[in-house]
Parts: sequence; structure tokens; C-alpha cells
Amino acid sequence: MSDQRRHRLRLEISREAARLFWEQGVDATSGDQIAEAVGLSTRTIWRHFRSKESCAEPIVTQGVEWEMSMLRSWPPERSLEEHVSVESIRYGREADEARRADDTLAMKMILLADREPAIRTAWLMACDQVEREMTEIIAVRLQLPADDLQVRLHGAAASAALRVINEHIGAALLGGTDPREFADAPERIAHAIRTATGGAVGDPVAP
Repeated sequence: MSDQRRHRLRLEISREAARLFWEQGVDATSGDQIAEAVGLSTRTIWRHFRSKESCAEPIVTQGVEWEMSMLRSWPPERSLEEHVSVESIRYGREADEARRADDTLAMKMILLADREPAIRTAWLMACDQVEREMTEIIAVRLQLPADDLQVRLHGAAASAALRVINEHIGAALLGGTDPREFADAPERIAHAIRTATGGAVGDPVAP
């Protein structure tokens, strides 16, 4: 199986697992039910995931992938605020219904993580990946090694800020808050990263 096909299959399994976890709870959901929902054998599920709870990981990780891809594409000559705004508009224009449904499932898993330790593990694993990538992005931006202490501190602080924003906005939206209340989400993201890094990250970088 190619890596691309394996990724698609894992994501498909994750969607159904997340839906079942949200609708009936983690304890009440079995590997057999997840397999039936996807139309696969239970044995196939266990070939791709180490436990039923780990099935939440791909959908949770995809929930933060846009932020990471947006930061990876941040050009030196553009401020963080400008870049996040431009890319948010692009995402709003290009994201299809399936991707938006995945985003909602990711928010549900992040909220569920508050009371389900096993799902919390999936969320924290995604956050750890964000921190590693954030550190690399900041290192490039500051023209410093990724293992530089200050770079690592900036990466940890910025990724923690993103985690809090994702948890806050997701919980609010699922609780019924009008999405228009978060029309300034791009500005919040940029401000959080700039503040978390003490202003070290955010400005354009001179060539």
C-alpha cells in the first residue's frame, strides 16, 4: 500500500471513529463498531492503529495541519499578520465541504479530550508535532539553529498559544457561539504568536 493510500485509509477510519466517539462516548465504542462503520474488518483496523483511542489521531492532526502549512509558506518579506490574513481568506475560498466537516470533527475531539484522557493523548501528540514544526519555522525565520535554546523556547511558547486558541475557539463554536464572533481569528493567531515570542517572531525579515 502506498503512503498516500495508507494516509487516506487512516483518515477515513479516523473520521468514523471520531463520529462514534462523539455520539456515544469512547467507552461505549468498540473496534468492531469502528470497523463496521468504515466497512472494513476489525483486523484491518488494528493493522493501522494500536488502539481504538488512537484512531482519533489523524483527524486531530489534520485539524492543525492548515496552521502548519500556512506558517511553512510564510515568505520573509511579509509580516505574520498580513500572511495569516491572506492565507485565511484563501482557505475560506478553497476549503470544500468535506474539509470543513473534518475541521468540525477535529474540534469535537479536542473538546472531548477535556474529559477523555485517551483522546487527550491524541491531542497532545498533535501539539507536540506542532511544537517541533513551529521550532523549525522559527529557526529559519531567525536564521538560527533549531536546537538553539531561545528558538526552542519560542517554539514551545508559540505552539502553546496556538493550542489554547484552538481549544478556546473550538469549544465556543461547538457551544453555539456565532462564527462571526471569530471573524478576527487570523488576527488572534498572529497576535498570540507574536506575544508568546516576545515580539521576536512576526515582523518581515530583511533579505
